[in-house]
Amino acid sequence: MHLSAIEKSLLEGETGTAAKKAMEILVALGKIFHAQDMVEVSSAQIAGVSYQNIGDPGIEFLTHWVELDAAVRIPAFMNPAGIDRNQWKQMGFSESFAVKQLEIISLLQKMGIAPTLSCTPYHLGHTPTIHEHVAWSESSAVSYANSVLGARTNREGGPSALAAAITGRTPRFGLHLQENRRATHRIDVKCKLTHASEFGLIGYLVGKAVGNGIPYFCTLTLPEGEIDRTSALKTLGAAMAASGAVALYHVHDFTPELLEAPDAVISSDLPVVAIDSIEQAIASLRQQGTQLDLVALGCPHSSIEQIREIAEFIGDRTCKAKLWITTSAAVRTIAASSGLIDQLNHAGVNVIADTCMVVAPLQSLDIKYVGVDSAKAACYLPSHQGMTTYWGTTEQCIESAIEGQWKF
Repeated sequence: MHLSAIEKSLLEGETGTAAKKAMEILVALGKIFHAQDMVEVSSAQIAGVSYQNIGDPGIEFLTHWVELDAAVRIPAFMNPAGIDRNQWKQMGFSESFAVKQLEIISLLQKMGIAPTLSCTPYHLGHTPTIHEHVAWSESSAVSYANSVLGARTNREGGPSALAAAITGRTPRFGLHLQENRRATHRIDVKCKLTHASEFGLIGYLVGKAVGNGIPYFCTLTLPEGEIDRTSALKTLGAAMAASGAVALYHVHDFTPELLEAPDAVISSDLPVVAIDSIEQAIASLRQQGTQLDLVALGCPHSSIEQIREIAEFIGDRTCKAKLWITTSAAVRTIAASSGLIDQLNHAGVNVIADTCMVVAPLQSLDIKYVGVDSAKAACYLPSHQGMTTYWGTTEQCIESAIEGQWKF
């Protein structure tokens, strides 16, 4: 494996023990995947932030890096945590969990990692351009970066993303190589979609069909408005990454890599997957039950535009059931400054930052039945949290919260 002079100096410990250990991780990873060299990355997204996921062993791991004086060399930011840093007590989470979670965030900050605590860094100004190499870890963010932005990243694990942040490099393999970004399946969507959230149903079906392949959507009609289009694409990618392991997709006449050089990513002899209906996905993502404990929107995290649309849809009505909107602290601050938080609070809606329903300890709140507009959340909540989930469009979910009963 070829290493540059700078990479050799990092590996030999000339810039400290932490950088040496980080390079050792990356070199080992590169050898496993037969990488010829390293590639410089401009940013890193760090996973393994929620105490729900990493527990005490994760704290020990991060403490070790801090004791080595590890420090990031490039912009690095955190994936969602298990609590809202400011509202955890009001939400009912235990102090014991909160103390552990805040310790994890503090350890990451000591290494220079920004506490964005979001799965949508592209809503926070971290928007790499076409062909730009990054080291991101959250599955929906990886999909969005590769597909919608045209950047290049594999789905990094927690240790490899941290190592990339410390060194500014990652092994050049997988989706960092042009030859691995070619489509493997042609997707013919024959049904009409009327809601942005329904794109998650398409993603759910395609992810199950192609696994870790690279789908090319040859007939997908995207929404007209920019807000709905962005929402549709991020929910599409998030669902494919959840039901399968899709990290890159192409959309006819839209995604930048396809527009730039279609022959480089599309061939004429691809196997075709036809999607005639979304009813099978709806049936799979609506489990049986009648109780309504929570309606949760914002998986992936909501943008300020989505929060504004939700507030406009609710209007002067109030919710009888608990309704959460999850987002980043930065977006929540913008929403507060524009009066949206007060308006939503008055309607009985809680806008929650830093976490999401998938990585928060919902069991401790005695929540069992959850309505979601996210196919990703509907995939993960039963397996990760033991929840019974009901998928609905964003509008159906809101109406259910207002009425206090399912309106699907």
